[in-house]
Amino acid sequence: MSLLFTPLDIRGLTARNRLWVAPMCQYSAVDGVPQEWHHTHLAQFASGGAGIVIAEATAVSPEGRISPDDTGIWNDVQQDEWMPIAAAIRARGALAGIQLAHAGRKASTWSPFSGRRGSVAPEEGGWATVAPSALAFDGFAVPAPLDADGIEKVVADFAAASRRATDAGFEVIEIHAAHGYLLHQFLSPLSNERTDEHGGGLANRARLLLRVVEAVRDAAPAAALFVRFSASDWAAGGWDAADTAAVARWAAERGEDFFDISSGGLVAHQQLAVRPGYQVPLAAQVRRGAGVPVSAVGLIDDAAQAEAVLAAGDADAILAGREWLRDPHFALRAAGELGADIDYWPKQYLRARRA
Repeated sequence: MSLLFTPLDIRGLTARNRLWVAPMCQYSAVDGVPQEWHHTHLAQFASGGAGIVIAEATAVSPEGRISPDDTGIWNDVQQDEWMPIAAAIRARGALAGIQLAHAGRKASTWSPFSGRRGSVAPEEGGWATVAPSALAFDGFAVPAPLDADGIEKVVADFAAASRRATDAGFEVIEIHAAHGYLLHQFLSPLSNERTDEHGGGLANRARLLLRVVEAVRDAAPAAALFVRFSASDWAAGGWDAADTAAVARWAAERGEDFFDISSGGLVAHQQLAVRPGYQVPLAAQVRRGAGVPVSAVGLIDDAAQAEAVLAAGDADAILAGREWLRDPHFALRAAGELGADIDYWPKQYLRARRA
């Protein structure tokens, strides 16, 4: 039996395979509300055999959006529009997941479809941004350092968003602590120059993330909880895989179930060599160093390649992005290529299945 098509149990839930859809921003929401595009976009992957489908980085507050076109889940209208999307994913046999995010100093920026870069000015629909320290991302506005009340609000916003997510029917909640967004900004010494209890040593820099983990676990006791980490800043003096493994252990002690290992995004001067599977060694280091289950992601677009990652013990599951966009039936195709006998081909598509 293919490892890629072996089911995986996570906190009482069963993912039918280990080939999952990574969260991918669509920059197509209106006032944070997902649209028909999001419904079609996400449901098609479940029809295509994905084990878990994770909806894009979804803001826990208006100021947490990457751009004015991001999805959110901070009010009833947004929650209600997510509900049929989560139901459509579940009805097609996949677990429905959502990534909860706060962009911090990388918020209030232009979407990639706008043709513009940098921060959106308030008069054009932007807003003031926050971060651990008054350090701007390259070319963006300088953020305001979060005070004690602001930090409490972030924790409360993640908890409230988690309750809304489970009420909307999502079974998997991923906390976004990667790609240079707010929680990653607190974790890395390159973006966190605080001198209070949230700055300095690793335990202090991890404090906000661990509080968010505890709050989300309390708010969503039955959900499978993931954290997405950037396991390297790819910059001297930055956050690295050893730090990630340490914090992953602490998060697992607080009820976190699974860790999605990516990298980069914190600073513009990062130096990385992108190649197929370039982040797999980071996933392997976190898996072995922390003793926690992880997924690997990043230019994994071939069934044999994905199977080999699992066979080597470098990860417990595979998240893919671009290949799902190229082929929304990636899992059905991969099962055929690996000779995996799966029973969840849509009956409407059985004529296309090769014996």
